[in-house]
Amino acid sequence: MKVRYFHFILIGCFTLSLSSCNYKGKGPVAKIDFINHTSEKRLDVMIDGKLFTSFIWPDSIYKPILYPVLTSEGNTITRGFPLKPRQGERNDHNHQAGVWLSYGNVNGTDFWKNSYGNIKEPDKGVIKHIKIERLSSNNGEGNFVSAEKWLGPTGYRILDERSEYHFTASGPVRIIDRITTLIAGDTAVLFKDTKEGFFAIRVARQLELPSKEEVPLIDSPGKPTERKDTLNTGVSGNYVSSEGVSGESVWGTRAKWMSLTGIIGVEPVSVVICDHPKNPGYPTYWMARGYGLFAANPLGWHDFTGGGKNFDFTIAPGKSATFRYRLIINSGSFLTPAEINMYADEFSKKYK
Repeated sequence: MKVRYFHFILIGCFTLSLSSCNYKGKGPVAKIDFINHTSEKRLDVMIDGKLFTSFIWPDSIYKPILYPVLTSEGNTITRGFPLKPRQGERNDHNHQAGVWLSYGNVNGTDFWKNSYGNIKEPDKGVIKHIKIERLSSNNGEGNFVSAEKWLGPTGYRILDERSEYHFTASGPVRIIDRITTLIAGDTAVLFKDTKEGFFAIRVARQLELPSKEEVPLIDSPGKPTERKDTLNTGVSGNYVSSEGVSGESVWGTRAKWMSLTGIIGVEPVSVVICDHPKNPGYPTYWMARGYGLFAANPLGWHDFTGGGKNFDFTIAPGKSATFRYRLIINSGSFLTPAEINMYADEFSKKYK
């Protein structure tokens, strides 16, 4: 009886550690530090002294992004193009860089396709970084708060943004939680239903889904070559949703979370985005493409349902709306649905 009772206590404690406490992954909790390079418009996020990602706001991309993003083994999961092109990548959609949050129709202004380059397209909006309001690191978590303004084509203010970024890591697991509050000014702000949004990452070539089409590739300066990949060399990605849908079929479906798995070199990698029950439109629709765009879009119902449903989302004058997303990067193995559910449950309890 004593042995059975002790065995029960061990199982109970283990279950409690996963379901009631923060599920941190396998391994010691890492130290998170920041290195501020304000003159270079960059804030580095360091994990145990090694670069994990950088928060950057160069004038050429018209929105702040996290770029690059690395696994615990140091492999980059984000595409290099257009900022630092790598040989063998695609050079399509030059507005898709790093990890970002934007939308294609905000009071009629497109913040999604705000491209890349020294000359801004005249009809597009800009998400202008204003300042880092708070920066702290303790108890195995680092976080900062960033203030932005969403500006129309001629520079007028449409929205204010306040985003919290929370970073945790243990063993091979890296977690980014982004909590973004959008605040309307004196007039209402309409997010017109469109598939062009919302919280997104553009992943490395290895994490794309194999394609039957000829894929034109580029050289390291970002210029197209005559080489076209028909063999899916090194391409190994696959989507699986919380609802059990997989492959390219996940596009336009709703799910609580979406996992993208693949192998970079010899390293198995899982990249997961979790939606939050408090978000508008939960569970989100997924704008997840085989070519490497991995996005959660809670507001694009019309396109995702073939015109069957519509969701025009409005923030009233002086009011706000908050969107919460978790990005998980796991190295060395593919996370199971049970493991992802524990991360998702912890996320839903952590932020209200």
